[in-house]
Amino acid sequence: MPKPIHIAVIRLSAMGDVAMTVPVLRALVLQYPEVQLTVVSRPFFKPFFDGIPNVNFFAVDLQKRHKGFAGLLRLYSDLRQQNIDSVADLHNVLRSKVVRNLFRLSGKKVAATDKGRADKKALTRTENKIFAPVKPMVERHCATFAELGFAIDLTNPKFPEKASLSEEIITVSGIKSGKWIGIAPFAQYQSKVYPQDLMQQVIDTLAQDANNKVFLFGGGTKEIEILNRLKNNLENVIVVAGKLQLQQELDLISNLDVMLSMDSGNAHIAAMLGVKVITLWGATHPHAGFKPFNQPDDFCLTSDRTKYPLLPTSVYGNKKVEGYEDVMRTILPKTIIEKIEKELK
Repeated sequence: MPKPIHIAVIRLSAMGDVAMTVPVLRALVLQYPEVQLTVVSRPFFKPFFDGIPNVNFFAVDLQKRHKGFAGLLRLYSDLRQQNIDSVADLHNVLRSKVVRNLFRLSGKKVAATDKGRADKKALTRTENKIFAPVKPMVERHCATFAELGFAIDLTNPKFPEKASLSEEIITVSGIKSGKWIGIAPFAQYQSKVYPQDLMQQVIDTLAQDANNKVFLFGGGTKEIEILNRLKNNLENVIVVAGKLQLQQELDLISNLDVMLSMDSGNAHIAAMLGVKVITLWGATHPHAGFKPFNQPDDFCLTSDRTKYPLLPTSVYGNKKVEGYEDVMRTILPKTIIEKIEKELK
C-alpha cells in the first residue's frame, strides 16, 4: 500500500473564507484517497471540517503559543512533527508566508493561492473600471492544489447528508415540518447589509404563510436585539442567535430549505452544506469571486448598476463612496420574496 501524501492546508481566517475551502477539500480527499490533510486554522472553525475523511484539524493558537515571529517558528516546528510532505497556503498573508517558506527551505513542496488582487482592483476602481467576473476563489484554491499535483474536479460536488437534529436543537427549532427558511441579515460592513425596514417586510411576508418557519441568524448582543425586533412577535419566526453552539447551528442550517444571506460568512456556510443560498449584494458584487459555492448566478440579487454605475465599489465592503449609502434599496423586498417562494416550490 503506497504511503499517504500528507498536505498541510493553511487558512487562518475569516469565517466565509474558511467555509469556502470546505467543498474544495471534500472533493480533494474523495478524488485522491491517498491524500491526508491537516487543516491549520483557528480552533473556532474545527466543526466546519468534522466528518470529512482523511482530514485532521490543527488548532493554531495566535494569542499565545503561535503569536508573533517566535510563535510562527513554533508553529512550523509543531507542524513538522506531523510529517508534512507539502503545504497549500490558501491564506497567503504574512503569517502563512513565513510558515510556508520555512517548509520550502526545508525542501518541501509548497503552493499558495493567488488572490487576483490586480483583477479585483480593476473591477472595483471608480475610473476605467473593468466590469468582468474575476476567477472565483474556489477555483483559485483548486489551482493551488493543481500546483502540488492534485487537479480537482468540482463539476459534480458531494455534500454531507442533512444532519440529525439533537434534542437541544429541537428545543429551539421544533420538529421539522413545512418549509424552513434561514435569514442571516448581517455582514461585517454596513455597505453589505440590507436595510432593516425592508428586511422587516421580507420576514413579515414570508411568515404570513403558516407553512413557513423563519430562522434568524447572527451573533453578539446588539445583533440579537435587532433580531428580536425583526421577529416582530411572530410565532413562526425564531431567533437562533445566542441559543446554539456552532456545531448545532451547522446542523440546523443543513436542514434549511433555503438560506437568505448578505455577502457574508453565513452564505458560504450554507453553501458548503449544499443548501440553496440566495444572496443580497450592496457595495460588493459576485463578480469579485466570492459567490457562494455551486449556487446559480440568478441566486445573487445585486444592487442596480444602472442607477449606481460605480458598483461594485469594494471587494469586501470596507470602502465608502459618497452617494452610494442606499444602493441596496434598489433590491426590492418583492423581488427577494418571489425568489425565495420560487425556490421553495
